[in-house]
Amino acid sequence: MDARWTVMGWRLTVILADVKFAPEYVACVLNQHFEDAKALFLVPLMAIHRAHLVMLAACGIISREDARAIRTALAAVDPAAIRAAAYDGSCEDLFFYLDRLIDATGGTGAAGRLHTARSRNDIDMTMYRMRQREWLLELMEASFELRQVLLGLAERHRETIFAAHTHTQRAQPTTIAHYLLAVVEQLERDATRFEAAYASTNRSPLGACAITGTGFPIDRTLTADLLGFDGPTGNTYGSIATADYLLESMSAAAVAVTGLGRFAQDLLLWSTAEVGYVRLGDAFVQTSSIMPQKRNPVAIEHARAIASRAIGQMSAVMLAIHNTPFGDIVDTEDDLQPVVQAAFADAARVVRLLAAAMGSAEFDAARLGARANGGWTTITELADTLVRDKGLPFRLAHAIARRVTEHAEPDSPEAAAAALADASRELAGEEITYTPNALSDLLSARRFIEVRTTVGGPAPSETARAMASSRGGLAEDRARVAARRAALHTAEERLHARLAEL
Repeated sequence: MDARWTVMGWRLTVILADVKFAPEYVACVLNQHFEDAKALFLVPLMAIHRAHLVMLAACGIISREDARAIRTALAAVDPAAIRAAAYDGSCEDLFFYLDRLIDATGGTGAAGRLHTARSRNDIDMTMYRMRQREWLLELMEASFELRQVLLGLAERHRETIFAAHTHTQRAQPTTIAHYLLAVVEQLERDATRFEAAYASTNRSPLGACAITGTGFPIDRTLTADLLGFDGPTGNTYGSIATADYLLESMSAAAVAVTGLGRFAQDLLLWSTAEVGYVRLGDAFVQTSSIMPQKRNPVAIEHARAIASRAIGQMSAVMLAIHNTPFGDIVDTEDDLQPVVQAAFADAARVVRLLAAAMGSAEFDAARLGARANGGWTTITELADTLVRDKGLPFRLAHAIARRVTEHAEPDSPEAAAAALADASRELAGEEITYTPNALSDLLSARRFIEVRTTVGGPAPSETARAMASSRGGLAEDRARVAARRAALHTAEERLHARLAEL
């Protein structure tokens, strides 16, 4: 016999013989959790079942006969059928749903024997870490794609001059390569943060049980190894209670997405007709339904919007955990994990979209160069030259250079030479003169950039060195992530081999 209710638009069937939950609770909570768990955690849950089974048999906690029966029951589980199953309210969650299937094949009590020396608490925390490490690797790989694209652009634009802005105003000449390398270095630091977050995440809580561990002689190192972890977590209380590994990953992702949002903002400004520095390929723009002339860089707008959504989700994770008890609590579990998944997914979308769009980007070198030479953007070099060549204190040289900007136009070297002579005579007590041609050369954007060979500076010789270093760093980061993926694959093979040996 069953009972049927329509709650919040869902038609639900709850088996009366086993009913424990109100239909409203089923509709508002349990149904959604079941669907989320099928989508996100079925694969890691089955891997945990298998690894725990191998460990129980290896430690002599269950008999070889029981282990083989449970192995057969696990092999009979059909993931496709489970994903197609509708929640009927007859069990609390996916874990108990699987228990019922295991008992049906392995014999009554099979699931109970498998559950020796563990809890849903440590199972859940292990599942979350297993999925989170996958999401971290996917985000890292997406960031590598973007780094590669930006390095390719930087290589093509080592000599492309443009005016860097400070406080939204033209400041000094630099190159597109110099700008893009700044974004690349930010992504490199993101990779360092992701790697640290992965290391914190990739520890196995399995064996912590409810929160105090177990009196059974389990081998936590074995289950950690079979599931691809670097090792078990430490304190069993903290293994269940802690969420800092999650917050660390969210923080690293938030820093990355925030930085790329600022990059996207620049790209949108540079794509305007008024600025016209960069043009995206046709595949990344849309036109207007009414204005045929429009060429809207909507791919970058979408990147910015998705980035904002990701930041919102990451903030929601922080807020959900903030001020919760330091222990086993649902706030970090079923309701939160889909938000974590969505945050990582959106972060990866942003990075991949920017990589693809920037792969089509074309910079207008002529326009960039023309803007870079105007508005006294190189006047700092006059002050620096007065210090180097004439021995003036920088503050005095700065005052003289400022006076030149007040009494001459940047496109008139004759007027600038006259203003320099007047200003130096009045402020320094000696007349400093340059011919208009010499002063024009001194104040050229090209010279301004070429003399700035400081480590990290815009001189083409220095950006070439930086690019080579960044390419080396990218290769190392790719190798590190490839090794991580290989370790997970090898662990999966070890698990299957140990299962076969039962």
